Amino acid sequence: MIQRKHLPSIHVPHHKNTANSETVTMPIPDEVSISMSQSIGAPCSPLVAVGDYVKVGQRIGDTEAFVSAPVFSSVSGTVKAIEQVRGSMGGFETHIVIETDKKQDVSEEVRIPDIDSFEDFVKAARDSGMVGLGGASFPTHIKLNPKNLDECEYLVVNAAECEPFLTTDDREMIENGQDVLDGMRLIMNFLNLKKGFIGIEKNKPAAAANMRRLIEQNEIDDIEIVMLPSSYPKGAERVLVYEVTGKVMDAGVLPAQLGVILDNVSTVGVLAEFFKTGMPIIRRRITVDGDAVAKPQNVYVPIGARISDIIKFCGGYRKDPKKIVLGGPMMGRATKGDDSPITKNTSGVLCFGAEEAEVKEETACLNCQRCHTACPFGLMPSIFADAYEAKDVEKLNRFKIMQCMECGSCSYTCPARRPLALTNKLGKMMVKEASS
Repeated sequence: MIQRKHLPSIHVPHHKNTANSETVTMPIPDEVSISMSQSIGAPCSPLVAVGDYVKVGQRIGDTEAFVSAPVFSSVSGTVKAIEQVRGSMGGFETHIVIETDKKQDVSEEVRIPDIDSFEDFVKAARDSGMVGLGGASFPTHIKLNPKNLDECEYLVVNAAECEPFLTTDDREMIENGQDVLDGMRLIMNFLNLKKGFIGIEKNKPAAAANMRRLIEQNEIDDIEIVMLPSSYPKGAERVLVYEVTGKVMDAGVLPAQLGVILDNVSTVGVLAEFFKTGMPIIRRRITVDGDAVAKPQNVYVPIGARISDIIKFCGGYRKDPKKIVLGGPMMGRATKGDDSPITKNTSGVLCFGAEEAEVKEETACLNCQRCHTACPFGLMPSIFADAYEAKDVEKLNRFKIMQCMECGSCSYTCPARRPLALTNKLGKMMVKEASS
């Protein structure tokens, strides 16, 4: 029997305003801009040229690099441009801009995969273009093909969705719960895993009830729902693996090394849909919310749709947006404007007015140690900040800065409003540069 314990966590306002918002589908926009950099790893190279006509589900970007995932057209239309665009990480990305014809002609490439072996299963997972939809964007086919497959015994499905505002995973379980179970069955059968777990925060009672109903209806006895406290950051993979399986996962260790295959719940559900229809990932559900949005809701959007078109579908802006965040407010990234397009791992678009977006002035450290208490791993962010300012790499290493997962709990709890999570990130970069 697994002995479960909980790591330190913080309580943030949930703001799950769209939890009861059934997902709606936005119309196809006049134009999409599809990035060739949509996974951790190598960017794809365009497989089309300006002037080409493309169809829905057509492969338009790929690479032979191992850590990668192909990119597909979400629309039918004509390639208008192939251009370099500055992405949310600061670097430049190649984007394929497609002028849509609104016909949504489906590519002849789209077909249900034939699966006769484990190798077929892994290849099909790559052909789906799937990456981690929770935000990590790790190519799914690599995760499903670990080097130590014979040692893997558990599938853990991450349905915590601990970030404030976001409700996409919640809606996946409510609207597509059978797909989630079908996806789990596929993974467990082809990887020969003995047990599956779905980790759900307690603030999602409807989702948990629906998944329990489906498990009972399908007479499944090897999948278990694990209810987690509604606190942050329960969805972080190292936290989730420990609280579901009791296995301690240090920084740099992959879940598979502990015998665990870990996947986001929406990733599992959408992967199952691909095996049923043959349609690769060309759209995704996102949560649109924030005090600057007229009508917050969950929306199916085509990959490459621009934020401005999505907000227009949601009734426009209630007030001038001073900050637009892709993902959740704790670990998401602010984007330069509403011309940015949606990628596979965009779970939310949060638009905040001046008051909500205000960054309060930083003051002196109080040595209160709230950052230490809030850290799931008991790290010392205040010491990291001092060591970083002093360029003391030895001290950063001694206090184990590389164990930081940049969840932002320290910054959130700091009464002095110090940007500790950012400093931790910079400190980790300093350590890596010193060791290279």
